[in-house]
Amino acid sequence: MMVMTAKVDKKKILMVLAGVAAAILLLLLVFGGGGETQDPTVQTATGNDKRVAFLQEYGWEVNASPVQSGEVRIPETPTKAYERYNELQKSQGYDLTQYAGQTVMRYVYKVTNYPGATDPVYATLLVHKDAVIGGDITDTSAKGRIHGFRMPQSVKEPTESTQPSQDATTGSSDTTPTTDTTDTDATTPTQQETTAPAA
Repeated sequence: MMVMTAKVDKKKILMVLAGVAAAILLLLLVFGGGGETQDPTVQTATGNDKRVAFLQEYGWEVNASPVQSGEVRIPETPTKAYERYNELQKSQGYDLTQYAGQTVMRYVYKVTNYPGATDPVYATLLVHKDAVIGGDITDTSAKGRIHGFRMPQSVKEPTESTQPSQDATTGSSDTTPTTDTTDTDATTPTQQETTAPAA
């Protein structure tokens, strides 16, 4: 029987192992293997100032204090109104389906610089564990619309999602957004469970 031996350079093996270890560490840091890193696209809203700053990033000027805040529940069983609202959320990079059955915070701010607005306009933020998970801008005028956070160039420019009706979304045009959902296609949330958490 013949036995072959080879001379192993320990220095080279250590260098290769160190390189592999460095590559694994880099992958863990980039892909968050430890669960400590945060998705860079997640926008935090740890307090009122951060929520206002979030809206300002889109060009909105709002009153510093919310006109409404409270908990809403994302429904486990989607309704048509919820699905429409979630389509709007998906169009701006959010998706509420992952929060089904969970309670989230809803903050509503009065917008003071909506282009051409004659009636109140509100910005709604949905927040879960200090992160913005969705929201909208609601123009309460008779021909107003609900759309994403992006500011339209003018009121005549098409927006991302049309509002089903003024009453279904805001009640009357001179009030803050309501939480009454007597209309099954309403786009406003109830206090316990939201069909579509809009302003």
